[in-house]
Amino acid sequence: MTDHGGGAPALLRRRLAPEAHRGNALHPGAWWVWAIGLGTAASRTTNPLLLGLLIGVAGYVVAARRTSAPWAKSYGAFVKLGLAVIAIRLVFAIVLGSPIPGTHTVVTLPEVPLPEWARGVRIGGRVTAEGLLFALYDGIRLAGLLICVGAANALASPARLLKSLPGALYEVGVAVVVAMTFAPNLIVDVQRLRAARRLRGRPDRGIRGLLQVGLPVLEGALERSVALAAAMDARGFGRTSPVPARVRRAISVLTLGGLMGVCVGTYGLLTAQGTSYGLPALAAGLTCALAGLRLGGRRAVRTRYRPDPWGPRAWLVAGSGVAVAALTIWSATRAPSALHPGVVPLVAPTLPLWPAAAALLGLLPAFVAPVPTGHTRPTAPRNPPPAPSDDATRVTPAEPRPAQPGTTPPADPDTTQAPPVRETSGPAPAPRPRKSAAAWRTAPRPAPSPTSSEETS
Repeated sequence: MTDHGGGAPALLRRRLAPEAHRGNALHPGAWWVWAIGLGTAASRTTNPLLLGLLIGVAGYVVAARRTSAPWAKSYGAFVKLGLAVIAIRLVFAIVLGSPIPGTHTVVTLPEVPLPEWARGVRIGGRVTAEGLLFALYDGIRLAGLLICVGAANALASPARLLKSLPGALYEVGVAVVVAMTFAPNLIVDVQRLRAARRLRGRPDRGIRGLLQVGLPVLEGALERSVALAAAMDARGFGRTSPVPARVRRAISVLTLGGLMGVCVGTYGLLTAQGTSYGLPALAAGLTCALAGLRLGGRRAVRTRYRPDPWGPRAWLVAGSGVAVAALTIWSATRAPSALHPGVVPLVAPTLPLWPAAAALLGLLPAFVAPVPTGHTRPTAPRNPPPAPSDDATRVTPAEPRPAQPGTTPPADPDTTQAPPVRETSGPAPAPRPRKSAAAWRTAPRPAPSPTSSEETS
């Protein structure tokens, strides 16, 4: 049996992750659930090795499933923002000091004397290695949260996410989506204008270049805002249907109470001390919020064209993020020292086994999510030619054949002379004159050939 298309592994990859099209597009909410799960796991640890693993998982999934849309290019900006957060956290620890006591002094800065009312705050002084290490761990954790949010921004389409929101949150969702798409569009405009200035030989760096690039970017943002407002007005944005007063009050109470419960529960899950009340508050808040959103959807008068289904692949992607968060929280309750390495005394962090295995579950979207059209899979050739052997590639000189009796042996091309060229005396023959159109018209025509009937007669 002949195996085509790269064999069974390639066929299995195509079945697990087919080519992306409109019919099998992944729900954008699944990407956000996955990213929030990774961010929750990153917020429960200060281990730099585990945080680096979570950041690497997010980056690998983004590289494997990112499209060429404008919002997909914002991931690099979030990575740079995370690096800036780490640098700022270290600068604050150096200038303003750290609450962590330490014995290993790195440098001693001149301390600025402050008044009595600023007691407890210092500028300068002794900088210890323990304080710097604690600030570094904390900065990496904040950077991990930002990178996880950037991964969701790069993978989920804001327009499709807005379309998937319930009717009660449609107005709020429009504002959030416009705010989310502002940064990617701004980055694309800045890159385009800087490239145009470089092609024209103009400076694109420094304060002067920033000012000359900022004005066109601001103008483009205003033009997009006007176009968006006109499009929303043309589509009848803001229309509502009449709802009784009691239903409106119930919607407000359920929605606000549910959102407060979600905020309290999320805060409890993100902090180490709020695990006991985090899950109950989150569950109660989600229940109230869903009930309020269900009732509030009656006020929105809008249609939904080709809604995105929440299919099995969306469940797998969202479930992988939830599994990473749940297993990391469980590991934090079982072995907190592995997720929070100490800095006093200075010890080298170690990578815990089970939290690392839980973080690797976040790689599942890179294998089950549909492959964007711009990505290609490496496939093996259908019928690869056999590799030539050494004997087949060796060139051997041809042996001369013996001449047979009665035949003339072939001439040697090196010794054979070309036949002499016969020289002619006299001038070269003149070319034949061409007839004009009048001569062709007056020339006698040849007699027609006899037909078949004349020949037979």
